Amino acid sequence: MRTAKKKRKWLKVTGIILLVLLVAGGAYAYTVYKSFKNAVTTMHQPIDRKQSEKRQEPVAFTEKDPFSVLMLGVDEREGDKGRSDTIIVLTVNPNNNSVKMLSIPRDTRTEIVGKGKVDKINHAYAFGGVPMSMDTVENFLDIPIDYYLQVNMEGFKDIVNAVGGVTVQNDIDFTQDGFHFTKGQLTLTGDKALSYTRMRYEDPRGDFGRQTRQRQIIQGIIQEGISLSSLTNYSDIFGALGKNVKTNLTFDQLMDIQKNYKEAGKNIQQMEIKEQGTKIDGIYYGLVSDEEKQRVQNELKTQLELN
Repeated sequence: MRTAKKKRKWLKVTGIILLVLLVAGGAYAYTVYKSFKNAVTTMHQPIDRKQSEKRQEPVAFTEKDPFSVLMLGVDEREGDKGRSDTIIVLTVNPNNNSVKMLSIPRDTRTEIVGKGKVDKINHAYAFGGVPMSMDTVENFLDIPIDYYLQVNMEGFKDIVNAVGGVTVQNDIDFTQDGFHFTKGQLTLTGDKALSYTRMRYEDPRGDFGRQTRQRQIIQGIIQEGISLSSLTNYSDIFGALGKNVKTNLTFDQLMDIQKNYKEAGKNIQQMEIKEQGTKIDGIYYGLVSDEEKQRVQNELKTQLELN
């Protein structure tokens, strides 16, 4: 009898402990949710741009439609718009659980849509901001560019710090901004991560090597950001994002992406576009052959299920 009574008492105590944990967990989840919503409200910046003619129906995240995001890394300067020296297109497909990440070299020569001239692709941002950049990249790749993500590169280091640093596999020994980067696996935080993405003159691959390092850091941020351990740093992460990122994605859309596309973020495949450097009227440009452009377009169209 006493044993049964003792057993009931322990069941009651265990039940109370579980209840407290559930309530505490719910309160914590609500705090994270509220903090994230506040950050997205700060980040959200809609743009005046029509839906792409290359997309018949709007993307439905609840239906797990593949979609694309143009990521612009901008060095913001006081008194001007700055330059989009980092141009990366992310194509996300939850049906094959993958993200393809394509860097477009900033000197790539192409039509600047809305400006009526051929120029370096990164000049689109200087001429017409995010909308002109989206239209120009969309025309260059012949795929719909659905959303954008603009990152202040100076504040990039805050985002890296917030996720606790990122791990990269460095394939060239070099020094940049007073930091020495040895070959092999490196864990980078803040200023070192930013310097890692900016080096190109010591790299025999030039801007292509720099693009590889940029994609490594972004991939590291995504992977750290979706890990459960990062939840302990949610306040720092959301604060850094709110201050340094702008996007036309809404809070509800981001919640749908988190729910329906999370597995795709664990499989990031890097892409490169090959080009030939040349000078025209004394100005350096990167020229992409028709065959290379077609190859990249076909791969992205397959990823977006447009073929």
